[in-house]
Amino acid sequence: MARYSLRVNGERREVDVEGDTPLLWVLRDELGLTGVKYGCGVGLCGACTSHVDGEAARPCVRTAADSVKTRITTIEGLSRDGDHPVQRAWRELDVAQCGYCQPGQVMAAAALLARDPDPDDAAIEEALRDNVCRCGSYPRIRAAVRRASRIMREER
Repeated sequence: MARYSLRVNGERREVDVEGDTPLLWVLRDELGLTGVKYGCGVGLCGACTSHVDGEAARPCVRTAADSVKTRITTIEGLSRDGDHPVQRAWRELDVAQCGYCQPGQVMAAAALLARDPDPDDAAIEEALRDNVCRCGSYPRIRAAVRRASRIMREER
């Protein structure tokens, strides 16, 4: 067991865990950030998608030790009041069905829009292709990404 200092949602957080502990469990169990969902544990489903240094990443396949010198953002840290353009678009278009995959979908969409504020459908498909939605709400998810892009343009 070792002490790790992680930068999570803009705050320095100290955790005492084994170095090979998946970042997912550090976020959920040690820091109480349960918006990060456990889906598969092997980086295939996207339910845990968060940002590491601004890019979409899978905390289930990153370790605590590998995450020390990074900036980690979870769905809880995307915006203080749930008013990020992606979150607003999600609510406006009533995207969520069961909702389990939605934090990961939102985080993947936010990472896409941070690097490409006006993505075409192919870019949206590519960015979200590995985020699984068992309810099949993909058409609403794509529409919400396009809506979030418009919201961002309108607010410039």
